[in-house]
Formats: sequence, structure tokens, C-alpha cells
Amino acid sequence: MQKEELAPSVSRRRIIATAPLVSLVAISAAAPAVESTFSPSQLHLIEAFVDRLIPSDENGPGARECGVAVYIDRSFASALAKEKAAFADGLAATDALARSRHGSVFAELGAAKKDEVLTAMENNDAAGFKPDSRTFFYRVRQLTLEGMFGDPFYGGNRGFAGWDLIRYPGPRMAVSADDQNLKQPIKPLRTSAHGVRHGD
Repeated sequence: MQKEELAPSVSRRRIIATAPLVSLVAISAAAPAVESTFSPSQLHLIEAFVDRLIPSDENGPGARECGVAVYIDRSFASALAKEKAAFADGLAATDALARSRHGSVFAELGAAKKDEVLTAMENNDAAGFKPDSRTFFYRVRQLTLEGMFGDPFYGGNRGFAGWDLIRYPGPRMAVSADDQNLKQPIKPLRTSAHGVRHGD
């Protein structure tokens, strides 16, 4: 069976290329949560959605493996709690769109059909979303970037895989002269900005 490719409008390269635009303030707002704020079916949908935005490939693990859904869940359990109802409506609209076009909920579709649904949303060619499908698509995309490349303390970037992907060595208070010469890669520091080690 041939590996299905991402639709051009939602390519891994394009998602990762915009990672520097992720707000550190937004990432730091997601406090660790004990209980999930979403239902199991909603979490399954979120995992399937983010997995198509940043899938695993020869470069490393994707958003699902890096715990992006955990980051999103924790965000809506705390700093984004007031947004949760609107986000849940967007999830329901995503499933409704998948059912209307392909006869199944989004998470159960094959990769190519998932990409068709996401492309329709990004192109604003999908009804049932408030204010529109493109707005919801970009909201999930933004949260995916935050979870993939933020500090592991907040639930995503499991095993520092996101940082490895963009060759970010991790936060440090000081950088040696040897590190600054850039003749060889800086040795990764596997500690979050909160002084806690994750993913070893």
C-alpha cells in the first residue's frame, strides 16, 4: 500500500516553517492538568487532526507522538477554559463535515480523506463552523505548533522531539564561547525552562 501524502495546503514543511511565529506567552499559559477536559471521542478527534498537520515521517515523530493533544487538553482545562465551548463546537462541526462528505467521523477516515476535509476547512469551503471553517482550522494549527515546539512542561514536545526537529538545543542561562562559534551543533540541554527534566 502506497504511503499517502499530505495535501499541498497542509504540508508538514509548511506547518513547521511557521513554528517561529508561535507565541511563548500562549505556550506558557497551559498549566498541567490532572483530569482531561475533553471526552475520549473529542481527544481522539484532536489527535487525528494534529496528526495530519504534523505527521510522523523520516524526520521524526509527529504531533500525535509528541503529545500535542495533551498540550491542547491542558490549555483548555486552564488558560483557555472560556474558549472551550466554542472549540468543542468546532470539533463537532469537523466530525459533521467528515460524515457529510465521507460517511464517517473524522478520526476513522483514511489519511487522504482526512486531508480532503482539512483542505476544505482551510479553504473556507465548509459549512457549520462559527465564525467559519478557516478560523477553526487555523486555531487548531496554532495550538498544534505551540504543543509541538513549546516547553515539554506543558504536555507537548514529548521527548524534546519538536526541539530536535528544528535543532533548538533548549533554554540555557549562559552559552559558552565554544557554543557560540557554531562550528558544531550545540549539545542539547534536556531541561525545560521550569528546571524540570522531561522525556529522557
